[in-house]
Amino acid sequence: MIEVLVVDDDVRVARVNAAYVEKVPGFRVAGQAHTATEALCLLETLPRLDLVLLDHYLPDDTGIGVVREMRRRGHQTDVIMVTAARDVSTVQAAMRHGALQYLVKPFAFSGLRGRLEAYAELRRTLDGGGEAEQAEVDRIFAALSAPTAPGLPKGHSPTTADLVRRSLTGADQPLSAQEIAERTGLSRQTAQRYLKLLERTGRARLSLRYGDVGRPEHRYVWAARV
Repeated sequence: MIEVLVVDDDVRVARVNAAYVEKVPGFRVAGQAHTATEALCLLETLPRLDLVLLDHYLPDDTGIGVVREMRRRGHQTDVIMVTAARDVSTVQAAMRHGALQYLVKPFAFSGLRGRLEAYAELRRTLDGGGEAEQAEVDRIFAALSAPTAPGLPKGHSPTTADLVRRSLTGADQPLSAQEIAERTGLSRQTAQRYLKLLERTGRARLSLRYGDVGRPEHRYVWAARV
């Protein structure tokens, strides 16, 4: 599980953001803070912390100030800025101090989910270690700047894509197109088309199951579960 600290001066907003985080497979909220002091204290006391969702406007400091102090203390915890601050100077300062993403308020759940899933993919790539060819380096940097979610090609429905996504995220094992069709009421052909789209955009992973005869069965799992 990826352990997350949610930092926002508004208690209600912090609760909403924490609830969003808990809805994304593979993520868990380790704590919530509403001031810079609380955030830095939790960074010192929590047994493990992987990611901070950090507001910029805090009552006792800015989010940039928190990141700066984190780095001064030797904390290399990853940071995604989640804030209403839109001025270019703040965005630039966040980049210079190592924020991986910058999400502008207000946003929908899909906006945060897309960034968390991109972050999870980045961690899986980096955790592999070893040396990277140029293609792998390009993939790492693409994950750092990944958009909220890939746009759907013409002729694809967001509602249908979400049906397929929810089937995959709710499953405890890889699913075939036929199984997705049975769960969603879609035709097998439609399910297969959307599964291929999710695979191409890196949001689903394909595996093959070989039987005694015939071609192997294509099975898919949501990328955050891999």
